[in-house]
Amino acid sequence: MNVVLFCSGLCVEQSLASGFSLDLGPLKEPLGFIRVLEWVFAIFAFATTGGYSGKTTIKVTCQPPLSSSDATAVFGYPFRLGAHPFEITICNSSHITSHLQGDFSSSAEFYVCVGVFGFLYCTATLILYLCYQSVYRQTSRGPIIDLVVTVLFAFLWLLSSSAWGKGLTDVKWATNPDNIASICDDCKAGEFPSMGRLNASVIFGFLNLILWAGNCWFIYKETRFHKDPSQAATVEEGFSGYRQLF
Repeated sequence: MNVVLFCSGLCVEQSLASGFSLDLGPLKEPLGFIRVLEWVFAIFAFATTGGYSGKTTIKVTCQPPLSSSDATAVFGYPFRLGAHPFEITICNSSHITSHLQGDFSSSAEFYVCVGVFGFLYCTATLILYLCYQSVYRQTSRGPIIDLVVTVLFAFLWLLSSSAWGKGLTDVKWATNPDNIASICDDCKAGEFPSMGRLNASVIFGFLNLILWAGNCWFIYKETRFHKDPSQAATVEEGFSGYRQLF
């Protein structure tokens, strides 16, 4: 049993070693070029969401001679807003501790998770395209597996981008100073949080959806379903002969 496993592992290593050949040619083709774009936009998607931190401010306006004060609530990824308390000093000099309302971590974390795994898959397939192109095309299974995974990621980008878009709308409402100011009579809206980075993250999500869905066609062209069956059989026979020689 151990001998069989050792021989199988050795054959895999020899196959990978013999199949290694750095070729930047696929980057000039839609298959490789779009994969690079997916790699870049996946980074933008999870980085703009996962690294976000913002603040929202309300003002407590008192009649003279009493002074006014600001209350600032800081929040960020993963947007469990209830975990961010902030203190308000009201006009009678007493203090109120309040919390932002809402937990939007599920949609944000799902979106970031899809982005990270998409980035890792793009990295792996780019290595395969550029360094092991012969292994990728050795049988019809490589392009088919690539197609199935790409279709799956396109669907995940649709789900996660839609969910995060809805979640971001709720985050904006929950951190709007006009809504927070209702907790006390003397409170008014102050500084609004900057949401440009989060708006960009949703845009990157739907751009990823377009890229991954569009790339399905170019990967499909690499499968036996698109190619002439006789041509696909000839290619596989050629690689079978190559394996027998080595």
